[in-house]
Amino acid sequence: MNGQNEAPRSPLALYLTIPILSWAFYDFANTIFSSNINTVFFPFYTDEVIGTNEARQQVASTFVSYANAVASFLLVIFSPLFGVWIDRTGYKKRFIVWFASISIAATFMMGIFGGIQSESLLWGVPLSYALVVISFVIAKFFFNSSLVFYDSMMSDLGTKQEMPLISGFGVAVGYLGTIVGLLVYLIVSEGDYYKAFIPTAILYLLFSLPLFFINKDKPIPKELREKGSFFKGYQDIIQTFKEMKSYKSVFTFMIAYFFINDAIATTIAMMAIYATVIVGFSSGQFIILYLVSTISAVIGSFIFGYIIKRIGAKHGVTIVAILMIVSLIISVFAVDQWMFWISGSMFGVSLGSMWVTSRTLIIELTPDHKRGQFFGLFAFSGKVSSIIGPAVYGTITYQLQDYGPLASRIALSTLIVMTIIGLIIHLKVKHESPKVNIG
Repeated sequence: MNGQNEAPRSPLALYLTIPILSWAFYDFANTIFSSNINTVFFPFYTDEVIGTNEARQQVASTFVSYANAVASFLLVIFSPLFGVWIDRTGYKKRFIVWFASISIAATFMMGIFGGIQSESLLWGVPLSYALVVISFVIAKFFFNSSLVFYDSMMSDLGTKQEMPLISGFGVAVGYLGTIVGLLVYLIVSEGDYYKAFIPTAILYLLFSLPLFFINKDKPIPKELREKGSFFKGYQDIIQTFKEMKSYKSVFTFMIAYFFINDAIATTIAMMAIYATVIVGFSSGQFIILYLVSTISAVIGSFIFGYIIKRIGAKHGVTIVAILMIVSLIISVFAVDQWMFWISGSMFGVSLGSMWVTSRTLIIELTPDHKRGQFFGLFAFSGKVSSIIGPAVYGTITYQLQDYGPLASRIALSTLIVMTIIGLIIHLKVKHESPKVNIG
């Protein structure tokens, strides 16, 4: 939908539009994967297999960190191509279907491999665990790859004025998926966390089906497509960087997002082990904490859709970054569980809101004909930081493993520095806040 002059739809009419609902359900589906696999059960499973004492618990953190870093490294290599593919072909849903299907299959295989009983070792760890790690890297890479196309699809669903509400609705529905996904915990016993992987894959598939079957691509006619190999896309990316002066605001934001996302990606990956090993939560208590954080994210993402429509996406990002800084400071110094409850809730609000504000700001800052390419670069910026953050965190916990919990607190403190740097750079983004009344 590109009709900028059409009468604005009311929020309810917007949310009940079938293409928007089915699009949002994919957020519901992939958030089940993100929360169950990336944040909860893969870290729990790793700590169960690797973390047999305090020092080994820090090594478990290292394994989780490095696995996330490898998946992000692969995305860094390929994400510049994805945006070019969108701009050249117009295909978005087609790639989502393929990439999500591979991610779902790899998630299923995590459950198969996790149940293997073998004395064999690979990389000094049980073979079954090594195979689960490989499957995790594949699943996360293709999950993240699908999101490049998913985010770009949003611009086809409404006008620029409607983007904040659509983005907020998608994120809010997505976090409701977290709540549904965590019901898997009811069938997982202590010490058998791998049993959560297959049910997660099934839920991931089930809630992806509406987008698979309802949403339509708007392919660019073959006669209008730019000729040449898709791998020429790297040259296009280089050319885009050469044109940086023409798109200074969006490049400045991407640098800022690089640092902010460093904190986001690392916190998402490490919060389960940090809460249980450092702050003393049991796995059941962490699930409840995570549910509270998720509810905070749902509320925050939904409300921020309205907030940024009033004050603009740039100011929204500023507010969210400040919330993240305060949350991380509390987490680093948390000695009692109540402190982590506060920081977890605050981080939930900031996490959900960051997805809303960042996606909307990219749309506001970029021209239509280069939007797919900029979403590819947006993923590129975020995923480079998704390598560095977990890699730094994992290296610190490995090098300081003999110091026990102090190693994780030092590692987490680096994320505060990254977020502050990102906020300072973001304040330099030049962008007029839209003055739009809510319809």
